[in-house]
Amino acid sequence: MSIMEIIKQSSFTLPEKYREMETKEMEERIREIKHQLGEALFIPGHHYQRDEVVQFADAIGDSLQLAQISAKNKRAKHIVFCGVHFMAETADILTTKEQTVILPDMRAGCSMADMADIYQTETAWKELQALFGDTMLPLTYVNSTAAIKAFVGRNGGATVTSSNAHAMVKWAFEQKERILFLPDQHLGRNTAFDLGVELDEMAVWNPISNELEYEGSLSRVKVILWKGHCSVHENFTVKNIEYVRSTYPDMKIIVHPECTREVVGLSDDNGSTKYIIEAIEGAEPGTAWAIGTEMNLVNRLIQQHPDKQIISLNPNMCPCLTMNRIDLPHLLWSLDTIVEGGEGNIIKVDEQTAREAVLALERMLNR
Repeated sequence: MSIMEIIKQSSFTLPEKYREMETKEMEERIREIKHQLGEALFIPGHHYQRDEVVQFADAIGDSLQLAQISAKNKRAKHIVFCGVHFMAETADILTTKEQTVILPDMRAGCSMADMADIYQTETAWKELQALFGDTMLPLTYVNSTAAIKAFVGRNGGATVTSSNAHAMVKWAFEQKERILFLPDQHLGRNTAFDLGVELDEMAVWNPISNELEYEGSLSRVKVILWKGHCSVHENFTVKNIEYVRSTYPDMKIIVHPECTREVVGLSDDNGSTKYIIEAIEGAEPGTAWAIGTEMNLVNRLIQQHPDKQIISLNPNMCPCLTMNRIDLPHLLWSLDTIVEGGEGNIIKVDEQTAREAVLALERMLNR
């Protein structure tokens, strides 16, 4: 059953009573349930979540970090993952059979992860092998489905994070002559460029037209980038940078490497979500920053650092729409379901997919 078929089922539709509850009432009820369930309940919250949800998180972090923390928390029977679908999948892969991972809203997916499905990827791999033979190693960003992680695992590759992408791409080039980087072309391009791969040595695989986009001799190709992107980070533009440079000449610009090559190249710095947070925390009081990442996080950094001038690189940016789907009503509904002994919105990865995905994760974690 597909995700779309799952979320269309009535059992996954938020009951009307939660839409009618006042915020204070929902917050009090959530606190009651957290106290009632104690250590049996664990709520990880991604950095991009709404403040109304983050306030109840037992841990805040990036997707893989939260999945690892969940796996270490053996006393937690119920893991209510406030993030998106692929993050909850990773948590399920790493936790035990005795632990249940729940996603408060099944509509909380990731447009980037959805840009590479397993059927497209298997087809692309055959086509690319016909062009390049056994010279490629697949790498996938952790922002991908469990099925894609499993594909990479069984084909000798590994996962990467935005924090360790440079190290993992170096490792991949020690194994094979070329890499296939899924599903975010911008992280792959920025990482490879930093490591000395020229832009004209990078090709793009288009899964829609099922063809390689490249001009020149295929013998020059070192990196094949999957034609996917983050809908949030791709919306930061060169014009945004030009505006900041002309309006705030002393302001530093820091962006996520999921932004385009042009934006990353014109910025003062770039790095993972964790890197951006630590850069702002370690900055001198009075410094000014334009940040190119998700708006919920930028707004939280503004609130947490009143001694610094902080703005979004794109003032018209909206929060990540899928991350934003998890709100107080859905969080409370998922917790009420646990208390009532129900089994709503459970994320479960089949054993074979999980086993192969772990191979990709372990190749990264064991380096």
